[in-house]
Amino acid sequence: MPRPLRWFARVVTVLLALALVLAGVLVYTVRKSFPQVDGSLRLPGLTGSVEIYRDKSGIPHIYADTPADLFMAQGFVHAQDRFYEMDFRRHTTAGRLSELYGSSTIENDKALRTMGWRRVAQEELPGLAQETQDLLGAYAKGVNTWLDANPNASDRGLEYSILKLQNGSYRPEKWTAVDSLAWLKAMAWDLRSNLEDEIDRALALTKLPKERVEQLYPGYPFDRHSPIVTAGAIQQGRFDQLAAPRQRASTALNQAARTLEAVPDLMGTRDGDGIGSNSWVISGEHTASGKPLLANDPHLAPQMPSIWYQVGLHCRKVSAECPYDVTGFSFSGMPGVVIGHNAKVAWGFTNLGPDVADLFLEQVDGETYLYKGQQVKLETRQEQIKVAGGAPVTIKVRSTRHGPLINDVIAGAQPSGEANAVALQWTALTPGRTADAVFALNKAGDWDEFKAAAALFDVPAQNLVYADTSGRIGYQAPGRIPVRANGDGTWPVPGWTGEYDWNTAPIPYDQLPSVEDPAEGFIVTANNAVIDPSRYRPLLTKDWSYGYRSQRIRDRVEEAVANGKVDAGTMAEIQQDTYNGFAETLVPALMRVDLAGPSVQARQLLEKWDGMQGLDSAAAAYFNAVWRQVLVRTFDDDLPAAARPSGGDRWYEVIRGLLDLPEDPFWDDVTTKNRKETRDDILRQAMASAYQELSGLLGDDIKAWRWGDLHQLELVNGSLGTSGIAPVEALFNRGPLALPGGKDAVNATGWNVQRDYSVNAVPSMRMIVDLSDLDKSRWINLTGASGHAFHDNYWDQAEAWARGDLLPMRSSAKAVKKAAVHTLKLNP
Repeated sequence: MPRPLRWFARVVTVLLALALVLAGVLVYTVRKSFPQVDGSLRLPGLTGSVEIYRDKSGIPHIYADTPADLFMAQGFVHAQDRFYEMDFRRHTTAGRLSELYGSSTIENDKALRTMGWRRVAQEELPGLAQETQDLLGAYAKGVNTWLDANPNASDRGLEYSILKLQNGSYRPEKWTAVDSLAWLKAMAWDLRSNLEDEIDRALALTKLPKERVEQLYPGYPFDRHSPIVTAGAIQQGRFDQLAAPRQRASTALNQAARTLEAVPDLMGTRDGDGIGSNSWVISGEHTASGKPLLANDPHLAPQMPSIWYQVGLHCRKVSAECPYDVTGFSFSGMPGVVIGHNAKVAWGFTNLGPDVADLFLEQVDGETYLYKGQQVKLETRQEQIKVAGGAPVTIKVRSTRHGPLINDVIAGAQPSGEANAVALQWTALTPGRTADAVFALNKAGDWDEFKAAAALFDVPAQNLVYADTSGRIGYQAPGRIPVRANGDGTWPVPGWTGEYDWNTAPIPYDQLPSVEDPAEGFIVTANNAVIDPSRYRPLLTKDWSYGYRSQRIRDRVEEAVANGKVDAGTMAEIQQDTYNGFAETLVPALMRVDLAGPSVQARQLLEKWDGMQGLDSAAAAYFNAVWRQVLVRTFDDDLPAAARPSGGDRWYEVIRGLLDLPEDPFWDDVTTKNRKETRDDILRQAMASAYQELSGLLGDDIKAWRWGDLHQLELVNGSLGTSGIAPVEALFNRGPLALPGGKDAVNATGWNVQRDYSVNAVPSMRMIVDLSDLDKSRWINLTGASGHAFHDNYWDQAEAWARGDLLPMRSSAKAVKKAAVHTLKLNP
């Protein structure tokens, strides 16, 4: 071999050898942290043995003789599969991300320290029931036992091995009960309802008169979309379902908006108009089995791994001393099951969305603020943020009687005008008993026990649907919902007058809407209005979802009931419904517009379109592109960036109203001089621009366009998956997955018209519970049980989820053991 070739061959050989060594090291590092799922382990602190059965999806079912052993084992299993996720979450909720990642996360930490989520969790712990405190402690003991057994970065997870390269001194702290409780604040924050709407209204008011801003927030269409509770009123201090009703400053705000944007979304997404969920329950009179069916699919931001963790928690012998036999979806880092069923009852959640947070404009002078004519001293505290690789950063948190000044923590223009600060008052900044509620829900045996458990569910306020094996169905609105002396919570209000203060007591629980066995035989919730405010006071909120999803579900349920008995397959079909509820309004308007050029052919796709947004639909691709162009062209010239439309059913209602006003000022593009655009001008431009956009993205063959080629989901790891380092991101991120549906379809795969068609909100899990035979229930998670990249269960459910498939939701000991492919025994 010639000398140059021999030299080249040696170099290639060395490089290949190095590559093989590095690959071997990577494989070893990755696999070293995989959990032991077979055989036996010693778990100091247990009082008896615990068995953990896992099926091929890695879903664990835990069997123990005492609650302490059961929840200790749950902590151990969560840590086995998801400890890095848990560690990341607790640093987020405590405002300590900079200890992990350095200066890039300081703004996040400033915002979280200002609101003080962890401080509230610390105050909350001693107010919980002793049993809850004990079980939180048992759970923490299980986490820490796993942590003690895995002292090295490579033992704990691939993320720690990578983090060690940047932050070699980091060692995870022991888990505590407060770490679990702080996650409830994150849950409450991401389901907090209308806070962004409140600030968006105020920011829009800086460019538009109030009457034009109010056009952008139309009232709920009660005439077209039913509320959840269709009858009843408060009577003699209690809600009675049979009762008849009685008749009846810019700079500081911009700084506050930036503060809110700095708070990480751990469950939800700001890219759509809020987040949502579907749940409905059908009584046995309408089902094939004669027993109720319950469906739930919460819509949240997609995460890798999924926010949910499927688990079964079983006392071997259910008794008063050990009352748990529950299967469902948990949060890693929290004991118990959040959504699921036990042997007698099943429940699901959707976001109730009451107005539980207000922005108070304040007049601050030095270390005091004005209140009812007096200068009152601000409450202050110092917070030190440790920064990996840098010097600590200290901030001063200042608060009025209404809450922390959230504009303080973001540097920017100096506040000016009558109001120079913004305080946040929010129910979750007061200690509550939601942790008590989770355990109480898990062991509820009937409707009365379920309602008693729901009474403890302070924040976030959720629509709770219920079914039990005796055949009963129900709905309960829980939560700490404020009563305002004045105002309706839709606009920031002056704090210095005192006239908009909250009453000391929230709405009494007995006065919150509740339904048991309604005459129509089913209950539907999808973030729609709970009840018509003409029949119910006090105010819950004005910022509901507008009922497109809920009405579609109602229509599908009524159709199914009329055609015969409903089964679980029918429920699954409804969950997969992709119908766009606004198509029947917008398409006729588009067809009436004079149009020329190649977009005429594209518009023909809509002539016989049924409104369904399937993967292969060319019409859905074009319609959504037109919708995007309509919103951007109509509103972006009028509104500040923070208040521009992202899509969703509020904007359906806004455009519905504007279609009847062809000369409305919103149609005019204020950036064009000496020209006033009308409705038909904008619709014409939108259709032409949509054609041009899709031709560039999908090609000139209109009939070959596919909605699934535009509407895709990337599963992104919430921490290292957004590092900006491509090789690192490739280790943890997965996808893309082409998805059907849309923002306010029942199959709610959200996207932001200001960006592109990529999916930013999804049904984060799906569940259908069959109360005639709980082992016939079905479920699916977005990704998988494991948080370990390259583990078989890291994202093994994702493709099935994208197809709309469901997995068996086994819960009886016989079914669990029969499906088990792994068995691990934990011994004291």
